[in-house]
Amino acid sequence: MFQHNVSKEALVGTATLGVVFAAGYLIAKRRYTFDTMDIFKSHSGGKDHPVLQYVLNHSMREHPVLKKLRLKTFEDPLNFIMVACEQAQFMANLARLIKAKKAIEIGVYTGYNALSLALAVQDDGHVVACDVKEEYTNVGKPFWKEAGVDHKIDLRIQPALKTLDDLLAAGEAETFDFVFIDADKQNYDNYYEKSLQLMRKGGIIAIDNVLWSGKVVNPAEDDLDTQAIDKLNKKIHRDVRVNMSMLTVGDGLTLAFKL
Repeated sequence: MFQHNVSKEALVGTATLGVVFAAGYLIAKRRYTFDTMDIFKSHSGGKDHPVLQYVLNHSMREHPVLKKLRLKTFEDPLNFIMVACEQAQFMANLARLIKAKKAIEIGVYTGYNALSLALAVQDDGHVVACDVKEEYTNVGKPFWKEAGVDHKIDLRIQPALKTLDDLLAAGEAETFDFVFIDADKQNYDNYYEKSLQLMRKGGIIAIDNVLWSGKVVNPAEDDLDTQAIDKLNKKIHRDVRVNMSMLTVGDGLTLAFKL
């Protein structure tokens, strides 16, 4: 049998290079996974990203009361669930573009985006704001009033599905212009279907967290939230009732335009 004559030093050197290469690969892979799965919002995950900061510095025109509410929300440990200001501004501009009068927000938290939408809808318009706890919505109420739009926000503290059913029962099907869905993920499909019933043709349904920190790429078997988002993403992609775009804004934003 043919044998190689290899020195001990060469073997050690080769093994060392192999370990270094493997370690570098694993570190790079870990960094890639972290970077691509982080929430990319101005106030969470991407807050120190130079490109995102450039976008903020050259695009944000935040209403002064919105800024006050944002800073107040930052005092809460759960502030990372707040809609990013750049995303809220984008959706408000969409609402203005379609001259929205009637909007729905499913999931209010402290009411930053509800305020943003209330400032954007027509003077005789309103936002139906759906949440289940007043603990956080009470934070936003003084700011809604300060901005002079509290009369345009119809806050309903009960399960959002109940509110949507109430609107349908009241004969408001196909009368809304804009809906934003950002609540419990396992009900996303239910929210989407009822929103479609309430939406007029040409109206927009905006759905938050559709990338879910990248977890939708490979949902875990025991992760029901991620599975629900992934299922709805695939459903909307096939849904002939809408035109759609999935955007890499914030934690992922899908826009569904009702046909």
